[in-house]
Amino acid sequence: MTQMQLIFLGTGGSWPTIKRNVTSIGIKRGGEVVLFDCGEGTQRQLQKSQISYMQIQKIFITHFHGDHFLGLPGLIQTMQLNNRKDPLFIYGPKGLSELMEQIVNLGYFKPTYQIIVKEVESNDLIHFDSFDIKVLSVSHGVPTLAYALIEHLRPGKFNKKKALELGVPEGPLFSKLQKGTSITLENGTIIKPEMILGPSRLGRKIVYSGDTRYYEDMISFAENADALIHEGTFDSSLQDIAYQYGHSTVKDAAEIAKKANVKILFITHVSPRYLDHKDLLKEAQKFFKNVIIPKDFQMETIQLPKSKNNDIE
Repeated sequence: MTQMQLIFLGTGGSWPTIKRNVTSIGIKRGGEVVLFDCGEGTQRQLQKSQISYMQIQKIFITHFHGDHFLGLPGLIQTMQLNNRKDPLFIYGPKGLSELMEQIVNLGYFKPTYQIIVKEVESNDLIHFDSFDIKVLSVSHGVPTLAYALIEHLRPGKFNKKKALELGVPEGPLFSKLQKGTSITLENGTIIKPEMILGPSRLGRKIVYSGDTRYYEDMISFAENADALIHEGTFDSSLQDIAYQYGHSTVKDAAEIAKKANVKILFITHVSPRYLDHKDLLKEAQKFFKNVIIPKDFQMETIQLPKSKNNDIE
């Protein structure tokens, strides 16, 4: 099982405060970190966190307001100063290629490792070895994307009794079958995984809204997610201001979470006007109980969906 952790590197919006840096969220899966947004000061936040910026292979930018991308120049240059060799993939909305051309030519800097830029749009599905990234355009006044990280299906439950009946000895061959690899017994019999394993099981689904007003399409996009990270910039008394500037209230975020039937809601992009988030949390919990407003550097482990029985029957 690949462990998954959410690392909230920056949970505020607009500009940094003494308690919250601007937006950046890492998803750590095994030895890789996938970064969503990279606001000003993100590399400093990474230095203070329990993860390494050298583990970052992919960065997804939601839009081109400074509190979501101004950390890129420093982070990219710092990676080079630490002798990065691996390519860095950066994804974002239309205009990313032009923006990155400017960033990688700031000052006297010239990248010595490969930076691969890919512009994406709504309804794109980006495939990786063990997960996909789904893309949705949201409502923020400028081109802005939401992202869903969806793990690939896992092999079905291992039927130990059936394996023994077919002559498979306990040990390494069990492990190969569990991973979906066919084996050959000493007598020449070929045992295929589908002879032992039950139906495939779902992986985890993590959805990140980016900046957006209340947007109905987020409900189906986030449906049944194991975690929804949704912006909640204001309390509901500032609903008109939220809508004017293309943002959500904590009530908006909670209603999306409830309608989408997500397991847990994390509210981020808290306005600098709030030095304490307790009242925001109380308001959100009136509409959706399982909600957290994380602090900077907070880490949360996302478990695999539970099976009714043990993995080995």
